[in-house]
Amino acid sequence: NMFSSRLFTLALVVKRQEVLLGYKKHGFGAGRWKGFGGKVQDGEIIEEGAKRELLEESGLTEDTLQKIGHITFEFLGNSELMDVHVFRTDSFHGIPTESDEMRKLNPFPFYHWTHPTPSSGKRLVSISNCWPGCAYFSQ
Repeated sequence: NMFSSRLFTLALVVKRQEVLLGYKKHGFGAGRWKGFGGKVQDGEIIEEGAKRELLEESGLTEDTLQKIGHITFEFLGNSELMDVHVFRTDSFHGIPTESDEMRKLNPFPFYHWTHPTPSSGKRLVSISNCWPGCAYFSQ
């Protein structure tokens, strides 16, 4: 097999029909709105990696994570496959805070994915400025 793979997580924090997004400051996915996640560390259980990344990037802890998907994809010209385990939670604690990777809005907005404007009245995140996969998760 000419492809290797690397484990990643993605955690979607939801309430009702809204999803919490962070604006990635630098690194992979910089300049886009996205959920919270990253690489699973060596020896780490995938769900524990998702919890760690959520805490590191947003300051939130969760009561439960529900696995809702598993996606494998590649970038053209890159022989490493991205093996992404997707989780959701609607039971969480804390106040979203800015991290090294994610920019804080005051507070982080929850954006409604079925209506043209967020229920919080804050500015709308354009789907065109989200991670490209957002279009699939927002339907």
